[in-house]
Amino acid sequence: MNSSAMVTFLRRLFYIRRGARSFESPRYLLNWVFISTLIGVVAGIGAIAFYAAIHFATDLFLGHLIGYLPPSPAGEGEQTAVMSFWSSARPWLLPVVTTLGALISGIIVFSLAPEAEGHGTDAAIGAFHRGKAIRARIPLVKLVASAITIGTGGSAGREGPAAQISAGFGSILATVLRLDAQDRRIALATGIGAGIGAIFRAPLGGAILAAEILYKDDLEVEAIIPALMASIIGYSVFGAWSGWQPIFSTPVNLAFTSPPQLLYYVVLGVLCGLLGLLYARGFYGLTHLFHRLKLPNWLKPAIGGLLVGLIGLVMPQALGMGYGWVQVSMGQGLLSLPLWVVLLLPFAKIVTTGLSIGSGGSGGIFGPGMVIGGMVGACFWRLCYHVFPGIPDTPAPFVIVGMMALFGGIAHAPLAVMLMVAEMTGNLSMLAPAMIAVGIATILVGGTTMYTSQVPTRADSPAHRLQLSFPLLSTLAVSKAMQPLILQFAPGQFLSEAEDLLTKHAESGAPVIDQNGNLVGVLTLADIERIPPEERAHQFVNEAMQSDILTFYPEDTLDEALEGLSTRRVSWAPVVDAEGLTGSRNVLGLISVSHVVRLYRETIAKDARRMRGMVDGTVMIESVIEPEMLLAGVALRHAQLPAESLVVSIRRAGELLFPRGSSVIEPGDIVTFMVSIRGEERLQHYLTQQKEPVLIGAHS
Repeated sequence: MNSSAMVTFLRRLFYIRRGARSFESPRYLLNWVFISTLIGVVAGIGAIAFYAAIHFATDLFLGHLIGYLPPSPAGEGEQTAVMSFWSSARPWLLPVVTTLGALISGIIVFSLAPEAEGHGTDAAIGAFHRGKAIRARIPLVKLVASAITIGTGGSAGREGPAAQISAGFGSILATVLRLDAQDRRIALATGIGAGIGAIFRAPLGGAILAAEILYKDDLEVEAIIPALMASIIGYSVFGAWSGWQPIFSTPVNLAFTSPPQLLYYVVLGVLCGLLGLLYARGFYGLTHLFHRLKLPNWLKPAIGGLLVGLIGLVMPQALGMGYGWVQVSMGQGLLSLPLWVVLLLPFAKIVTTGLSIGSGGSGGIFGPGMVIGGMVGACFWRLCYHVFPGIPDTPAPFVIVGMMALFGGIAHAPLAVMLMVAEMTGNLSMLAPAMIAVGIATILVGGTTMYTSQVPTRADSPAHRLQLSFPLLSTLAVSKAMQPLILQFAPGQFLSEAEDLLTKHAESGAPVIDQNGNLVGVLTLADIERIPPEERAHQFVNEAMQSDILTFYPEDTLDEALEGLSTRRVSWAPVVDAEGLTGSRNVLGLISVSHVVRLYRETIAKDARRMRGMVDGTVMIESVIEPEMLLAGVALRHAQLPAESLVVSIRRAGELLFPRGSSVIEPGDIVTFMVSIRGEERLQHYLTQQKEPVLIGAHS
């Protein structure tokens, strides 16, 4: 089997029919067991590499240069004792080290992959919704830059880079296997869950996080089963190297046994909700401040690193990931910390995280969020202990619930974060009071979120907008709308003959089929016109045809077909036989935008008023209105839209508006147009035009 046939074989093997996307389908199960296993293995190896890189950088920069190592949680290494910062060899070097590390990280990120800036989980969420591939270099850049940021004392977490490493591999794997748009998104979400589940040794929480963190008020349910498989594989690979113990050690007899204590957890939920809001607004406030600085982007992280180092001279507890200080705060070691440190540490951690990552540095915000929540719980216990009745004898319950409540609320992932913290601490007994605190914190944060790429629901995501806006399309198969072949070419035909046939039949193009009946390409008039007229009588079809073509199967649904056609910017595509795995592709017919519209119209013909204007030969185009576009700030009656185009709907701030002549299109609106095939180019040109700048004070 040659390489071309092998690629086709793999694509056919991993093709999953929309109607069979259920674990009741053995093929679905087989495909995702294989894909999830690969993603999980890479997630585990990536977690090992990132974990080792962080510890190497920490030992090098903080350990050898300064002589200070922050405490570690009980489940990670032997460095659990609290070391005095000022008794270290060269504490005065801290601002130099944090500045140098941030500068190196900034140079790496902005010279190699600017999209690796900031926290990786948000970038992966954005890639999911936009359906875009993650560049292959980003995971490596993220790993190195984040390890340097954290290892030099920057306040950042390790979950974002871990998620982006495995999510990036999921995106690459989807490209290699040529998975469709939906399966690419599922592979990417699976990578997010597997990476976080592995690095935190929390496979169940990581898998649920893959489905929950994409939305504010919804779940990507299709991602749960693949993420469960990948997450447990990633956890197994990482655990075989690092050990199986939870990250944090908790008292053996820790349990919730006093219902009156629920009142304290209500108060803790309120505190965590308020601090969660402060964390989000403070972080993005600092981020926007750095974005407004008129300095090179690679230099901004150095400024943030310098400020982090200066804060660290006063409060070294605010440096690095901070998990060791959470471990200290779970026991009686909390009483050995000065009260002012316990009170100020949550606020200092918010500031140092904003300075480290918001300045353009690289790292996660999940870990610092849990540290902030844990320290809120520790502070609450420290102030109430021996003052109010019924307070637990150890701060561990408040610390654990604080971690769950603060970040579970502000990340809009309450279920996943509760499970993750329970796995990280090896303790499930605090889930009951955590439900109270997390629920209250989630209500308090409202629509505010730490992940700006989150959308409210599946209906607001480009991944599902077409399916949910036109649900009927997802119930209709391509086989019902496709049309039989009118014209086809052989690879050895002359281009002049093909041109005459296309002109005679008034077709824009046709498939190219070899002597065995297999599809090998498509040829369009545009392809022919690129060849000089005098050469068309001597060149063959296979010299001008397109080999990388879009195809559909009879079982595909019309929403998939419409999404594929619009993404590839083509008006038609061949429909091929999906039976067998031999690599052959027999053309059964053609599917076009007009075919989809015709079947849709016929299906709902009994309600003709709703479909007025949905005629043959039309296409729907969705565009986000930018401030400089001609349409921005203009009423529709004055918009001078090209002929044969119509505004169908306006989506503004999550609301669907029905257009009228007086409707004014605002920047940021998502406008859906219906336009004829021949008018599409004019509409696309209109949407790319910009307003002429107004010259102030110009003289004739």
